[in-house]
Amino acid sequence: ATMVTPEMARTIAMALPQTEEGSHHGTPAFRVRGRLFARLREDGTMAVRVDPGYRDVLVQAGPDRFFVTPHYRDYPWMLVRLEAVGPQELDDLLADAWAEVAPKRLAATLLATA
Repeated sequence: ATMVTPEMARTIAMALPQTEEGSHHGTPAFRVRGRLFARLREDGTMAVRVDPGYRDVLVQAGPDRFFVTPHYRDYPWMLVRLEAVGPQELDDLLADAWAEVAPKRLAATLLATA
């Protein structure tokens, strides 16, 4: 299985429509129309926006891949261990995260091409 590197994660995020890379707490962060949906962290994990109900399912199913720290507990985010997920899985997670924050009309364009 291909290990996802931070560079690959960046490429996957930047492939989503109108995504811009900036900085958040001094680390690379990805936004659509100014709204944050993912960021790379110093420890080799990626914080990804996620529906809170879905997050619990993912974390329980794959605690080796997905986890939540106390800081993120009350926010719609989870942490992804990049070395433990595949590129397609990360692509799916980032597309969902992007769609959570993108304007509805823009989000519809991605869903139409999926």
